[in-house]
Amino acid sequence: MTPLQRLAEHAAGWRDRPIPPDLERHARRALVDWFAALLAGAAMPPASLMAAALEEGAPKGRGAVCYVDGLRGSVRRAALLNATASHAPEFDDIHRDSGYHPGCPTIPPALAAAQARGADMATLLRAVIAGYEVGCRIGVAVQPSHYRYWHTTGTVGTFGAAAAVSVVLGSDAERIAHAIATAATMAGGLQQAFRGAGMSKPLHAGHAAEAGALAAIAAASGVTGALDVLDGPVGFAAATSEDRGKWDKALAGLGEEHAIAAITVKNHGCCGHIFAGLDGLSALRTEHGFGPGDVEAIHVGGYGPTKEICDRAVAETEQEARFSLQYCAAALLVLGGVRIEAFSPQKLRDPAIRGLMARVTVSLDPALADAYPQVRAANVTVRLKDGRVLERHQPTRKGDPDMPLTDAELSAKFRELAVPTIGAERAERLLCALWTGRDLPEAV
Repeated sequence: MTPLQRLAEHAAGWRDRPIPPDLERHARRALVDWFAALLAGAAMPPASLMAAALEEGAPKGRGAVCYVDGLRGSVRRAALLNATASHAPEFDDIHRDSGYHPGCPTIPPALAAAQARGADMATLLRAVIAGYEVGCRIGVAVQPSHYRYWHTTGTVGTFGAAAAVSVVLGSDAERIAHAIATAATMAGGLQQAFRGAGMSKPLHAGHAAEAGALAAIAAASGVTGALDVLDGPVGFAAATSEDRGKWDKALAGLGEEHAIAAITVKNHGCCGHIFAGLDGLSALRTEHGFGPGDVEAIHVGGYGPTKEICDRAVAETEQEARFSLQYCAAALLVLGGVRIEAFSPQKLRDPAIRGLMARVTVSLDPALADAYPQVRAANVTVRLKDGRVLERHQPTRKGDPDMPLTDAELSAKFRELAVPTIGAERAERLLCALWTGRDLPEAV
C-alpha cells in the first residue's frame, strides 16, 4: 500500500474502535484547548468579517453551529469560520515534531459534521484522534524543509480535516483514502502570508478545515483521487519538501503511538517559536527578582524559526507583535505575562514595552538549530544595570509533552479565554461537558 492508503486504513479503524481511557483524556484535552482558542477568537477579524460576508440561512435538519455568529448552517461554513476564529488568538495547540497546529483545522470540521449528523461525543473523539494522526504524520514526513515556504497548518491541516470528517461520515478505508488524496490537491498556505501585516494566517486553518470537509464529502459521494499523490514523483511531498517524504519515519509506530498524546498546549498567546525564550526569561525573573527597569539588555539564542520568523525589532500591528520576540519578551516583563490583553491597541502603544523592545536581540544558535524540530529550546542571557549577567538554557517549553500543562492548568486557561466571551456560568457548563459529557457541545 502507499503511505496514503496505510494512513487511510488506520483512520478507518477509528470508526468503531474502543477509545482507551488515557487516549480519551488526551482527545478531551484537545477539545477543551480548542474551544478556549475558538471563544477568544470568535469576535476577532478575520472570522468576524467573514461571518458577515458569508451569511446563510439554517439548512434543513440540525445543521452545524458557527460559534462566530451563533447561526446554524452548512458543515463547510461552520468549519471555515470556526477554524479561522480558533487560529486568530495564537493560543491553539501544536504538534512539535510536525511543526503543525492540528486542533484548528481538524476539530471544527469534525464537530460540524458530527452536529449535522446528530452524532455523539464518542464519534467526535474518534474522528479527532484519527484526524490528528493523519495530519501530524504527513507533517512529519515533509518537515523540516516544508516549513521554509509553507505554513503546515494550512497544508497538512487539509489532510487532518479530510480524515476526521470521513470518520464522522462512516467512510470505509477506500473512501478515506480518496478523501485524503483529493485534499492533497487543495492544500495551501504560504509562510510569507504571516511574516508581515495582514489577516491571512487564520484563514489558512479555515481553508484547510473547509477543503478537508469538502474532500471527505466528495469521497463519500464516490469522487476519487490519485492514491500516490502524497509520495509520487510530482506529488505533495516532492512539491513541498526536499525529497518525496520521510515516510518510514512518519509511519513508525502507527497504531501504537498516537499524535494526540504528544501535543503541546500553548501557555503564551503568541508564536510558539518564542515560547522557550519567554520561559527562560520568566525563570530568570523568578529566580533573581528583577523587573523591566533593572534590565540593560536581553539576548535570546534560538533555533531556525525563532530567528527567521520571530526576530522582529519593529512590530506595529497585533499580527506582527505576536511574531516578535522583542515585543513578547518586553511584554512579559512589563505586564507579567503574554496573554490576550498584551496585544490590545493600548498595550501595543505602551511606552514601557516599546522602550524595552530596543534592548532585546535574537541570534541563531547552531546547536539548537540542529536539534529542531524535535527540540524547541533557547539560551537566554539577561544583563542587568547593576552589572550582573544572568544566563539560562531553557531545554523545552512549558506546555510541551515533556513539561505539560496539568488538567487544572488547562481548565484555568479555558476559563481565562472563555469567560470574557460567554460569561462564567456558561463557560463552566461547557467546560464540564467537554471533560465528561457524552453528548456533543452545541451552541454556547
